[in-house]
Amino acid sequence: MLKTVFTNLSNYPAINISNNIQQSLGISDDHFKNLMYQMKIIKIFILILFILFINYTAADSANELSGPGFSDPSEQIQMPGEWEKQSIKHDPSVSNIDLAINLDQQMYRILLPATKAYAMKNGLKITITDSTCGNSAGMLRRKMIDVGGFCCAPGAMDRLPGIRFHTTGIAPVAIFVHPDNPIDNITLEQARKIFMGEISSWSELKTSDGKPGPNVLIRTIGRLHCKTRPGHWRLLLDNEDLFSPRLLEVGNIPDMVSQVAANPDAIGHETVWLATKYYEKRGRVKTLKINGYTPENLDALLSGHYPIYKSFNLTTWDSAEAKNVHAEKLVNYLKNHIETLDAGYGILSSSKLKKSGWKFNGTELIAEPN
Repeated sequence: MLKTVFTNLSNYPAINISNNIQQSLGISDDHFKNLMYQMKIIKIFILILFILFINYTAADSANELSGPGFSDPSEQIQMPGEWEKQSIKHDPSVSNIDLAINLDQQMYRILLPATKAYAMKNGLKITITDSTCGNSAGMLRRKMIDVGGFCCAPGAMDRLPGIRFHTTGIAPVAIFVHPDNPIDNITLEQARKIFMGEISSWSELKTSDGKPGPNVLIRTIGRLHCKTRPGHWRLLLDNEDLFSPRLLEVGNIPDMVSQVAANPDAIGHETVWLATKYYEKRGRVKTLKINGYTPENLDALLSGHYPIYKSFNLTTWDSAEAKNVHAEKLVNYLKNHIETLDAGYGILSSSKLKKSGWKFNGTELIAEPN
């Protein structure tokens, strides 16, 4: 950019000071040339300041659009003293169990076989339900479960007294389209503008060979879950008010995939494994590169080049009244199991994150690398 500025400076019209003015000022030719040189340096300096200001403003605007990736682990909601003294009371419809677990949709599908194998090997009776982060939070607040699963980083309202979060890993959130869509790569800024409605036609984007995309309106599909928790789709746009009024909001992941798979003009978002593998029977979709990086490239996510991801967490109880030694052992077993998963599951384990400088508070991921 600076090269362009200096090139353009040569095209600037010279500051015309007539000989009469020069003579009236009483300055020599050498003095006049030196004055002109100083004015040109000042002009360059002003232009550089202007460029820096524009870049700073653009970066600040992008930060305003993106939501937080994590919440402050020191924040904790207050609960009555009677609540803190309560022990775990499992759902009365399920009797004589050792552990009650509620998992988010992705971790349930990945961890169910391993959990069943662990229960059989250790002679434990474990009930495990497929649900959502919100249900995990509600069951923990009612002290009905020993382990809660979250597909997001915890929010401040999730930080109950006596709860410990264990990050099992992170997974890239893909922006995906119909397989026939010729667009392959967009910038993060363009992705935001698409979902905000500021880019409304595929013709406003370029294919890999530089041609405009199809001259059709973009149909944005969204699943705005966990609106008060950090990370996930909020790394694209912080809140639902930033999304286009034309956004078609769906309530579940299968509908997200099937909507995009059935509409050549549609675009959606979800983790790679769920969108392209687990729910492939709902229809085929194509993931887009963001800033030149595919969501399947876990090294790009690890290094911070791929910008949108989910943080998966399991909880255990530290308080004496609610603590369950079986829960702690199971969570450690599941974290180790995730370390062995094939890369096709699209999860970066907590150990890989630690080695690459991601910040942890105990067992919980709390920040990206500096």
